[in-house]
Amino acid sequence: MGKGEWVTAYKNRPRNRCVGPAKASTKPSFLLPLYPFPSSPLSLFRELRLLIVFCCFTLLACGHAPPGRGAGEIETTPQRASTAPGQQASVGFRVETVVGNLEVPWSIVWAPDGRMFFTERSGRVRVYQNGKLAPQPIFTVPDVTPSGEGGLMSIALHPQFASNHLLYLSYVYRSDNQYVRVVRYREGETGFTERKVIIEDIPAAQYHAGCRLRFGPDIKLYITTGDATRRDLAQQLNSLAGKTLRLNDDGSVPADNPFVGQQNARPEIWSYGHRNAQGLDFQPGTNLIFETEHGPSGFDGPGGGDEVNIVEKGKNYGWPVIHHTATAPGMEAPLLEYTPACAPASGMFYRGAAFPQFRGNFFFGCLIGVRIIRVVLDGRRVVSQENLLEGKYGRIREVAEGPDGYLYFSTSNRDDRGEPAADDDRILRMVPMK
Repeated sequence: MGKGEWVTAYKNRPRNRCVGPAKASTKPSFLLPLYPFPSSPLSLFRELRLLIVFCCFTLLACGHAPPGRGAGEIETTPQRASTAPGQQASVGFRVETVVGNLEVPWSIVWAPDGRMFFTERSGRVRVYQNGKLAPQPIFTVPDVTPSGEGGLMSIALHPQFASNHLLYLSYVYRSDNQYVRVVRYREGETGFTERKVIIEDIPAAQYHAGCRLRFGPDIKLYITTGDATRRDLAQQLNSLAGKTLRLNDDGSVPADNPFVGQQNARPEIWSYGHRNAQGLDFQPGTNLIFETEHGPSGFDGPGGGDEVNIVEKGKNYGWPVIHHTATAPGMEAPLLEYTPACAPASGMFYRGAAFPQFRGNFFFGCLIGVRIIRVVLDGRRVVSQENLLEGKYGRIREVAEGPDGYLYFSTSNRDDRGEPAADDDRILRMVPMK
């Protein structure tokens, strides 16, 4: 899911756990005199004082849950919200918890009837409606293999969902190895039926499995894939790894895809040279594809180098030949680059009315960056950017616009890399101040 943020170093880091002293051979010497019981009140006082100091240091070393309560606390944007004349200098909003006690919610969408569908990485599809979470999942993917960053990831509703009830899921499964599969279902009275595999055998691994689904204005299904930690695959056109794919809604290949008919090239490919893209959306007005992508994690290149790209037909985005701000002939450098890493895990354009100052802005959640980044754009040009809710709610994955125009976001603090609050993981929302 999120990049393998510092994969090797991070997995082997000292864990922020509140633990007692180490084994006897390594105990601090000031603890040993506590047993047997001190011989005098003065020595008892000294040893108790030392013990209190030790406990304080231990508590300071322990990890802390993010401070944000999601109980209606007031926040404001840290800088001018728009360069347009006459608009507010800042935007105030409340942060409210919508639903808590979830397990790594990954993707959020809304049906035309107002129901909120979201995925949990363990394989569950959940429904929230009329202020309540349905107690049982509407569907559990039977062949999902949750492992590392993989599991059930994205959900997308067909643009004509109101009439055809079709929806799409991406998830990791295992056969001879780990792969990603995209499957279409039809929602009926008895749940999800009419299973149809749209595409499968997309290389996956413990890290870098992608995989974001999004329908474009052309009614084509766009799919981001990771390099499966085999970085050379991103440049190989005979592999689906490290690519953006483009398919018809039934899984067939559009005739106008850039590599149709090219020898030793997969016709599903729209763009290539990606490391692990997890955010994708289409800019209102231009229909340009904006994509967020995780940069190197240390084991496969210098840390940092997270990206926002404008993804275009047939283009090569460089990984692993170029990354960070490097350039090379025939390869696309990112529109935005982030070092140190922020770990961008989503991406969406705001189209609603509740926050008029945000209309047309690009938002994405950050895992290791523990914030939402807002980018103000003028077509392809970056006007400004700012951080929202930095450090308040921990690791943020999904950012999505609800039918009410509010900005919804999900935490990812129970993915073995965060310090969860008591009710994490959560879906929260930003509600404008009147």
